[in-house]
Amino acid sequence: MKRIELIAIAILTLLAGGPYSSRAQHATLIAQEAYIKASNTGGPSTGESGLGVGDNFGWSVAISGDTMVIGAPGEDSNATGVNGNQTNNSATDSGAAYVFVRDGTNWVQQAYLKASNTGAGDNFGWSVAISGDTIVVGAFAEDSNATGVNGNQTNNSATDSGAAYVFVRSGTNWSQQAYLKASNTGGNDVFGWKVAVSGDTVVVGAPNEASNTTGVNGNQSNNSASFAGAAYAFVRDGTNWVQQAYLKASNTGSEDNFGISVAVSDDTIAIGASDEASNADGINGNQSDNSAFQAGAVYVFFRNGTNWIQQAYLKASNSDRQDHFGWSTALSDNTLVVGAQREASKAAGVNGNQSDNSAPEAGAAYVFVRGGTNWSQQAYLKASNPDGLDPRSGNGDAFGVSVAILGDTVVVGAINEASNAAGVNGDQSDNSAVGAGAAYVFVRSTTNWSQQAYLKASNTRAYGEFGISVAISGDTVVVGADGDLSNATGVNGDQINTGAPFSGAAYVITGLGRPAPQLAIERSASNIEISWPLVTSGFTLEETTNLNSSSTVGWTAVPFPYQTNATSLSVTLPLGAQNRFYRLRKL
Repeated sequence: MKRIELIAIAILTLLAGGPYSSRAQHATLIAQEAYIKASNTGGPSTGESGLGVGDNFGWSVAISGDTMVIGAPGEDSNATGVNGNQTNNSATDSGAAYVFVRDGTNWVQQAYLKASNTGAGDNFGWSVAISGDTIVVGAFAEDSNATGVNGNQTNNSATDSGAAYVFVRSGTNWSQQAYLKASNTGGNDVFGWKVAVSGDTVVVGAPNEASNTTGVNGNQSNNSASFAGAAYAFVRDGTNWVQQAYLKASNTGSEDNFGISVAVSDDTIAIGASDEASNADGINGNQSDNSAFQAGAVYVFFRNGTNWIQQAYLKASNSDRQDHFGWSTALSDNTLVVGAQREASKAAGVNGNQSDNSAPEAGAAYVFVRGGTNWSQQAYLKASNPDGLDPRSGNGDAFGVSVAILGDTVVVGAINEASNAAGVNGDQSDNSAVGAGAAYVFVRSTTNWSQQAYLKASNTRAYGEFGISVAISGDTVVVGADGDLSNATGVNGDQINTGAPFSGAAYVITGLGRPAPQLAIERSASNIEISWPLVTSGFTLEETTNLNSSSTVGWTAVPFPYQTNATSLSVTLPLGAQNRFYRLRKL
């Protein structure tokens, strides 16, 4: 079933026996709503260096409605399950995930999630995903040799084979529902590198898997294509999970890293292979010429019933060596966004000049849309302030390291962007904060994209890595910054101190995306007509007789047919005997 997303609300109040009034609910002011830290913020443990020197809270983020989950793959407690003891740090880099919920504008932590088989170095929380009351957490370095669903977790003979864990919520309580492993578990396959969920479907990427098969449900046993990669689709029936498909590229090649990114929306899956090497451009080109080392590709699969088939083979419109197209992917219905974090053009904004490769590793993102079964590229997105290699760090901005999409809104992270601006739409020109990071929000009107916002941390610092992860739901964007230094805990604590290097943080920004559609009303002696612009088709009109601050307001669909003219949709309703309030919800 397609999940209904509330993307904007416009309220009309009809007063019984009197005039009507109109107001907007959720003003479109873009602002940071919360600064989020773990309940057990941790910096470096004794002897730690490199990734995982701290807890890396914010390495992964996901949000669905008023619930978000944040991964901390460097967290060290030896707890297992839900809400265990956070204080024993004897399992270095075992990892954790944290669930937060919003009431009004206030966020609180609801759960502290650990693997059912916590192990040092497993990096639980490396990837996270959420859909409604279901969360999936990846632990790419988990070591058991189990296969399939809910197997034996205790045999650690398959180093870095990887696992994924499914958690579900009943009321306010979370519990683990499933322990997922590949059907062909192998050491160093890193199953769980990325995870995605949509309703009752979960996709897990294993970019180091080594079989040489192609397509769907092929031979898993031949490991002659090192680091070719694979992805696995699981489905839930009731509370039981089963693997539905084993997905491989149509042009499987060693070191392509198919599964480095995964995305799912209803019956569509997109899988990135950032190191795929064909020199093709665009859609369904020649896959056999491997002269563009690490150019990257994305593969789209579609489900009919229970059967998956590859629907498209996507390449950048300017494929080039080492662009890593496919490093990140995100899907929303018929729109796909793909990140290429090492793309090198100096272009800025939307649909600029792709041919000037004077900004190495500046990065880019590409928007594709589907009409029927056919995909086409709709936009080429660049930062408003692209920068190539910075001699201080040796990195470009890496715009495209993370991407997220919902409807007509795309978010792109740039982990190495260097401005010292803070907050929303600040000064992009001062590059004195090396590796601080940024995120960029783009919105679509019909088929045209434009940049809406330039987002920075409220406590911008060098090497904060703001933008390592991004997520969106409704008008709310979450940005992870795994390099944040503060030793604060919980929500909206002290951002200024630097007592916990690489402890990490996440930032919640609201008011993003397309503005609320404007509802209009005309009244006659016995009826009212409510209308809204035709360009916002795909909404449903809902009503209630009791609008208050409660999150449990009872909205119901208006039970009258819609009329359409050249410019608008409308509904004609009889006058009632009591106050009524109306809103639009995006289906």
